[in-house]
Amino acid sequence: MSNVPLLTLSTNNASIPQIAFGTGTAWYRGNNESDINQTLVDSIKAALQMGYRHLDAAEVYGTEKDVGEAIKQYLTESKEQRSSLFVTTKVFVGLGNVQKAADDSLKRLQLDYVDLYLVHAPFSLKEKFGVTLKEVWQHMEQLLQSGKVKNIGVSNFRLQDVEELLSFAKVKPCVNQIEFHPYVNAQSKELLEYCKKNKILIASYAPLASIIYHKDGPVDPIIEELAKKYGKSHVHILLKWNMSKGNVVITTSSKPDRLKSYLTVGDEDFKLTDDDIRKIDEAGAKLYFRKYWTEEMGGKTSH
Repeated sequence: MSNVPLLTLSTNNASIPQIAFGTGTAWYRGNNESDINQTLVDSIKAALQMGYRHLDAAEVYGTEKDVGEAIKQYLTESKEQRSSLFVTTKVFVGLGNVQKAADDSLKRLQLDYVDLYLVHAPFSLKEKFGVTLKEVWQHMEQLLQSGKVKNIGVSNFRLQDVEELLSFAKVKPCVNQIEFHPYVNAQSKELLEYCKKNKILIASYAPLASIIYHKDGPVDPIIEELAKKYGKSHVHILLKWNMSKGNVVITTSSKPDRLKSYLTVGDEDFKLTDDDIRKIDEAGAKLYFRKYWTEEMGGKTSH
């Protein structure tokens, strides 16, 4: 069994595994009425058998049924308790009726509760869903009180969005899940500092975007240098850089050998020095590239 590091959430001091198996991106279907994707179910079960304990889903991915089926099968076969797993999902399409959206997600997941429930994005809430952020968050707080969700947080929130939320929130979000890799690090500085000050943990999606979607960028030579230095892959270096900043990382694969190798990033005997991290930071600051929500996050990426 892998020893994935645990971080602590501010809501109720709950533990959150620092490495998560994600069910978006390559798995994205956008239709929760689709038949079960057996490949995804098998990949999730394989991940759980290897030692993954944190699963990241979302209403809009269309994969909650698959996650639920995989969890059900795994718990039945392994005899483990539901409490051994940490399940995150997000509400977006259902922001106009958060209570119903949560119930629908729980039904698809075949769960009585989720460990973390996130507002997937703050953009155009009034125009798209007829609600304000304050109204949405009040419903999130009610869900927390009901026990259907154990912790509440946000995703894709900019600095101004978090500031607005904290101006009226009775319960602060314990997580802000954002796109985070070396090419958005410099642009995210104020947001990261504000979240840290308010004990809001950063969860990173697309942590490998710099080498998947923007190859031959200024970070690549540094990653290559460090990979040789430590005898690790480029993926290991990028994930370790992210985790070294105290972030949860969300990654995925349908290949068991890759999934297994990702877990070793959490090994205590593998550390990057402050100088290593500085080199990656400085190289990343030479380019701004964002894969998702580019327009909403403000500004074009540089190429």
